[in-house]
Amino acid sequence: MAGTKHNTTILFFTSPIGLGHASRDSAIAEQLRKDVDVIFVSGGVAASFLSKCGHTVLDVYTPPKFDIVSGHLRHKTIWLIRYMKYHYRCRRISLDLIKRYNPKMIVSDEDFAALAMYTGCKVLITDVLQSRFTKGISGMVERRLNHKMTDMILECDAVITPNITSDHKNIHNVGPIVRQIHHPREYLRQKYNMRRKTVLVTVGGTEAGKFLLDAMRPVAADITDVADTIFVGGPILGDSTTNLHQMIYAADVVVSLAGRSTTDEATSYGTPGIFIPISGHFEQEDNAEQFGYTHADIHNIHDLVLEKLRQPRPHNTTPSGAGKAAQLISGSYCKHGGSRIHNTSHVTPEDDGA
Repeated sequence: MAGTKHNTTILFFTSPIGLGHASRDSAIAEQLRKDVDVIFVSGGVAASFLSKCGHTVLDVYTPPKFDIVSGHLRHKTIWLIRYMKYHYRCRRISLDLIKRYNPKMIVSDEDFAALAMYTGCKVLITDVLQSRFTKGISGMVERRLNHKMTDMILECDAVITPNITSDHKNIHNVGPIVRQIHHPREYLRQKYNMRRKTVLVTVGGTEAGKFLLDAMRPVAADITDVADTIFVGGPILGDSTTNLHQMIYAADVVVSLAGRSTTDEATSYGTPGIFIPISGHFEQEDNAEQFGYTHADIHNIHDLVLEKLRQPRPHNTTPSGAGKAAQLISGSYCKHGGSRIHNTSHVTPEDDGA
């Protein structure tokens, strides 16, 4: 897309940890004008996902893996040290890319390395405003990092979160950021062979959710008289679908880790969900708590699934905040002398059958 009419280049730095960041960033990019040159910077399964969605992607990041044992996050201090090293590698990478592409602005989905290296127009997308992975001495280090993160947040032209609360200073809460659904639910149920009540089990883009797949297999075998079960293990475990959002909309119940992207999609599309967090992962535990779940519910998953299957599908859904996010990105760019870059004729989920 280089050399288009407006010749507006945006570097969009997407966290490569899992698929949630890539999914919502793709939703936002679809709301920007087609003559805007959006170049994603990510890595691994996230980069592959964005590429399959038709975006231009630089696959340059390799994040440290979480050490998950039977659904429990282990060795958090070691992970934090590895993450700090990764952060400084990403600083060098992002600086090189900023010099090479000379972007008009950058958008960062929880990539604080890029924010630290850019002094122009910048927008942050994030779920949380501080991390709480460690305690004790390591917690002191993490708190120092949180202070630096707060400084970077304050320097941003806009900070976008998927929360549903009031805005504060430069923090804008737009609600769930999810991809559009372009087909009626019944069409998608036929497409994915959902002829009966269907439970969708999905664990995102890492190996962390294998414990949930293992827990759900005997449940699936036991409930065959009342429902079918579809397992989507994610790209790490051999599943490479880019249309998981369609399957979440079509399913009767979704069983998932408590990652923000999946819970937001289920909420936005009106699909009942059971969300089991990784034990010790503060972000997932906080998110699961909003729906009334804890890691201990893994031991009661059979009864929870049957209970959800008996409940009617809610009629109220939450519209996607992707359009609002695109408008905020465009507004930030305009404040720096640019022209409007969001697409004012975007289609909302309500308009296309979601």
